[in-house]
Amino acid sequence: MAEQKGSLSELVAQETSQLLQEASERTAQTVIAHTTKYNDAYAAIDKIIDGFWSRLPYICIALVVFTIFYLLSKLFKFFIRKTLTERSYSKQNLVLVLNRVGSSAIVFFGFLIAMVISVPGFTPGQLMSALGIGSVAIGFAFKDIFQNLLSGILILLGEPFKIGDDIIVGGMEGTVEDIQIRATFLRSPDGRRIVIPNATVYTSAVTVNTAYQRRRCEFNIGIGYEADVQKAKNLILEILNQEPTILSQPSFSVNVTTLADFSIHLSVRWWINTTETSIATSVSKIQEVVIEQFNQNEISIPYPIQEIKIQHDSISNASALTHKQTT
Repeated sequence: MAEQKGSLSELVAQETSQLLQEASERTAQTVIAHTTKYNDAYAAIDKIIDGFWSRLPYICIALVVFTIFYLLSKLFKFFIRKTLTERSYSKQNLVLVLNRVGSSAIVFFGFLIAMVISVPGFTPGQLMSALGIGSVAIGFAFKDIFQNLLSGILILLGEPFKIGDDIIVGGMEGTVEDIQIRATFLRSPDGRRIVIPNATVYTSAVTVNTAYQRRRCEFNIGIGYEADVQKAKNLILEILNQEPTILSQPSFSVNVTTLADFSIHLSVRWWINTTETSIATSVSKIQEVVIEQFNQNEISIPYPIQEIKIQHDSISNASALTHKQTT
């Protein structure tokens, strides 16, 4: 009996030790597998860190190179502005083109050099190839941007107007505040900012009010049919002749333009120098003097009058009809 218990205990102990051994082997294999996996990750991280530290001097050099080119673009802007703006024949828009396009080209060139230094195996041709692959998609996505960009460059080079000019484009009027690559900025007469895409400006008819210093002023005035037309014309011509802000050449004029229902219309035209006075000021001043002189010389400025004539027979018939209805 004792021998049977001893053999059973040995059997249990042997099986238990075998199970423990198998469990330990499985645990060891699992630990080894996890350790191998993490070792691979750690090795990759170590490789990245080693690569970063090995490229760090090149990255620092690339940052220095890009900073130098950025400062060169600022120096280029200062040089162009200093050189061209001091010359009487320089064009303001030409300064803008050189400042913006030239400085952007310098910065982009510095970026390419920095990329070549910092990224192993990088060449500008690779960048151009990447842009070429996506050129169709980029073209559709940024069609309006590219159109405004090209229009802005053509406007700056062609210089149909400059900053400070008063223009009318697409029914919108204002003073040009800035001409950027994407849009033209106007300040409306009531103090609002108007942003117009350059493509719209380039393809639309533009009226430049301040392109020339000499501008023509005009207004129409009506006099009665009973008034002396020649006397009225002479009075206006004398007023125009005595006003110092009105130019003698081109000559001013007063002409009969319309024989209206209630008045004879006179068209008054003259020229001014916008550096001395404005159109609104000159027109207002001349109109005030004309009204004063017409009142003093008894020249009427008529207004519409309607006359209603009622015949006596019609009144009698209407009264009799009313009396009959009452009866």
